[in-house]
Amino acid sequence: MLEKEHMEARISNRMEEMEGVRRATGISSIYKTENVQAISAIPDPEVREKGVRRRFTAAYKLRILTEAERCREHGQIGALLRREGLYSSNLVTWRRQWEHGTLEALSPKKRGRKAQEPDPSARRIAELERENERLQKKLKQAETIIDVQKKVSEILQIPLAESGEKNS
Repeated sequence: MLEKEHMEARISNRMEEMEGVRRATGISSIYKTENVQAISAIPDPEVREKGVRRRFTAAYKLRILTEAERCREHGQIGALLRREGLYSSNLVTWRRQWEHGTLEALSPKKRGRKAQEPDPSARRIAELERENERLQKKLKQAETIIDVQKKVSEILQIPLAESGEKNS
């Protein structure tokens, strides 16, 4: 129990020490309370549950590739990447895509499974299965009627004409 109280005291002391410390953004908590506009300029530090995947158009990729090709001085490509919020791996991938194909290769690809073309025989098979099921129901109904007729003729002692016999 004494250890728990000791931990709580250490935590509260640490919090008091950090009260006047500047944040990573360089704006102190006192400055924030005085200037509300400065708060809106600061990006939200919270991490989203799921990141938003960016999709780049072919024209954008081509523009960035041409700008990167024009960079001659040391650090210009890095400045371009920082300005656009890109990684060097994006340039490598886009260059490879451009070498293997044309502008279509640069357009973003749709993610997920590809839509399958419906098999023309699948529709015919489904129709035949439905017809088969309908005919089986009809057959079962006919067999039930025949069984009832046999039982009624048995009860009333009426001889049934067999399919092989002829009525004279």
